Amino acid sequence: MFFTTTSQAQDAWVIKAGKIDASKYYGITVANGMIGIVSAPEPFQVKNVVLAGAYDLYGRGRVSNFLNSFNLLNMGLTINGKDINAGNISNFKQELDMQHAAFTATFDFGDVASVKYTYYSLRQLPFTVLMDVTVTAKKKSDIVVSNAMAAPDALRDVQNYYNEVDGAHGVISLLTSTAKSPTGKLQLCASNSFLFAEPQGEEPRITHEMFDNNMHRMHFKKAVAAGQSYRFSLAGSSITSAHDVDPLNEAERLTIFAKLQGADRLIKFHNAAWDELWTSDIKIEGDPQAQQDVHSMLYHLYSFSRAGTAYSPSPMGLSGLGYNGHIFWDADLWMFPGLLALHPEIAKSMVEYRFQRLSAAKQNAFEHGYKGAMFPWESADSGVEETPVWALSGPFEHHITADVALAAWQYYCVTQDKQWLIEKGWPILSATADFWASRVERNGPGQYDIKNVVAADEWAENVDNNAFTNAAAIVNLQNATAAAKLLGYKADPDWMLVAQNIPILKFPDGVTKEFASYKGEGIKQADVNLLAYPLKLITDQAQVKKDLEYYETRVPNEGTPAMTQAIFTLLYARLGNGDKAYHFFKDAYEPNLNPPFRVIAETKGGTNPYFATGAGGIIQSLVMGFGGLEITPEGIVQIKSTLPSNWKSLTITGVGPDKKTYTVK
Repeated sequence: MFFTTTSQAQDAWVIKAGKIDASKYYGITVANGMIGIVSAPEPFQVKNVVLAGAYDLYGRGRVSNFLNSFNLLNMGLTINGKDINAGNISNFKQELDMQHAAFTATFDFGDVASVKYTYYSLRQLPFTVLMDVTVTAKKKSDIVVSNAMAAPDALRDVQNYYNEVDGAHGVISLLTSTAKSPTGKLQLCASNSFLFAEPQGEEPRITHEMFDNNMHRMHFKKAVAAGQSYRFSLAGSSITSAHDVDPLNEAERLTIFAKLQGADRLIKFHNAAWDELWTSDIKIEGDPQAQQDVHSMLYHLYSFSRAGTAYSPSPMGLSGLGYNGHIFWDADLWMFPGLLALHPEIAKSMVEYRFQRLSAAKQNAFEHGYKGAMFPWESADSGVEETPVWALSGPFEHHITADVALAAWQYYCVTQDKQWLIEKGWPILSATADFWASRVERNGPGQYDIKNVVAADEWAENVDNNAFTNAAAIVNLQNATAAAKLLGYKADPDWMLVAQNIPILKFPDGVTKEFASYKGEGIKQADVNLLAYPLKLITDQAQVKKDLEYYETRVPNEGTPAMTQAIFTLLYARLGNGDKAYHFFKDAYEPNLNPPFRVIAETKGGTNPYFATGAGGIIQSLVMGFGGLEITPEGIVQIKSTLPSNWKSLTITGVGPDKKTYTVK
């Protein structure tokens, strides 16, 4: 049975939660590619605040972990002497407007007042958030509004400041905190200020209160007459020494900058930035629920990434501390292609992340006795291996190196940016090709074996001649050779010699064999099927179908991630079987949904949302599967594909550097 929410979600852009049940509540994230704010089931609270790029060694596995930042949006509201909480309000509703990345909650406090608040992770200001509040009094209401700045448990040496900056615009009150990360490596800072609509000199007076070392707050009082509405806002900035050499002062400067813009201008510029993002969209005619779900997937991919950075999203994006915030093949193979087609400027940040860590990958290859560059399975800020020692994927899941190279080649293919290929793409492609030439064991013609790897199907540990690893290595070597030719460089002739001799194994009946000792066991995720897409090493449709029909029966119903069914979807759409493609499209995510916002977990029945990797796979199934878009060395072209019978049309807008539109009916 597929999952449904209490609200029959047919709105293309708004996901509504009409009944908030804290015991079955999985928050939804508002993010701008730098700050992620995860919703909570209590009024005026947020679950946590996550900053891209902020890592330190603590907790799990002696490796770098994402840090929770200061929870700068938590507020308190007292009306006529009573503190507002989930137990004494009614009609509490929450909704996410995906079009403008705005999270809104509304509730009633008896017959006294109704309240509405909306918060934003401002798209135009990477380190700044805004909460906009309106209290409408039905009876005379004396309100007290507080904003508390609390340090998460892992932080230490917390220092709290309250500053008042006096200027031409009156007094700017700043609630500011700074702390060190667990080892002292990072300084994390946050600063907040209230924004008022009253004329200068008539704003409410702000009082500061110090609690303990870990928390302080500021508050103001206001009398609201019956029938009147009172609006105010809170702007805050959070930044660390990973982002700025002087984070404490910069947090305050950025908050002052936001305060003097004013709430209306901040929201206007934020909305304009999201309108620009949504010029690249996927529109489904004939399936309103799928349309909303696809907008949610795109919304999360857009929210978790940002142009102009050198950051790449982790499997859970900015929705929490899942997978320690590390970067895996999830970014390069699953999230990157869809973002590349729709927003090449965002994809550029992701491949820049890898380029800036190329020297660490070369050191990693050296440590393992190989040449060239060997990218780590899990990567954080430095680019060294960050996989906990107990996970064998760290030393053995080598296909990641070819996945990074594939993304670099695809970036050139879509943008045709030859200067970028010279400066960034070629160094990645050539160093990764050198790695594979040294990684193979040369056992004669057709037997350049790649032994002892963890497969893309990670239940297969320490196997020989894994189909995906071998095929990805071949494609890496071929693309490096093609890049050399394009640039007029002399390719190492050994690359193509190696590529031509890496084996792709088969069963006697012709089905591609996942690895040398494979005997039909259950698989965690697609492995062989990736040879048809994205590797395009298997192009014969009969072979693609044969491999699909075999491996789709090898995926159990539990414990497998959403990307597998996404690849089945894509390939069946290209093979002309729209209804079988639709079955796998629904199966990829509907059993993974959690209430009340239909957030995707990693596995069926899982509870660890938001799984951005799955969203990336499903977006590819739409763009490259049902939509038939193909990345070629000459750019994006459209090939034949098939829609589900219940869809009238699929339109993909804003594709590639030229922002083209493609439609399938």
